Amino acid sequence: MSPDELLTKKDLERFKEELFDLLKPLTDAQALQQQKWLRSQDVMKMLNISAGTLQNMRVAGNITYNKVGKIFFYKAADIDRMLSGVEKKSPKRKKL
Repeated sequence: MSPDELLTKKDLERFKEELFDLLKPLTDAQALQQQKWLRSQDVMKMLNISAGTLQNMRVAGNITYNKVGKIFFYKAADIDRMLSGVEKKSPKRKKL
């Protein structure tokens, strides 16, 4: 670039857009790498359930998982969503 050429605001805006387009795939990949995974025993502790109940949840499709070898992994974000869901109240008992 010669000293006679000037950068305009439009040039800088275009450069910024190109730079963000190049960086976006990198930030998406980092987000995937930072995703936390939990093992079955961690999920059982968090939800206060037994191994059988966790298995029933997997079979019924109530909880998503990935299996690597013999180990089940669960996304921490999915478990957090389950825990922050709407609380169910027990029905009131009628007085006899």
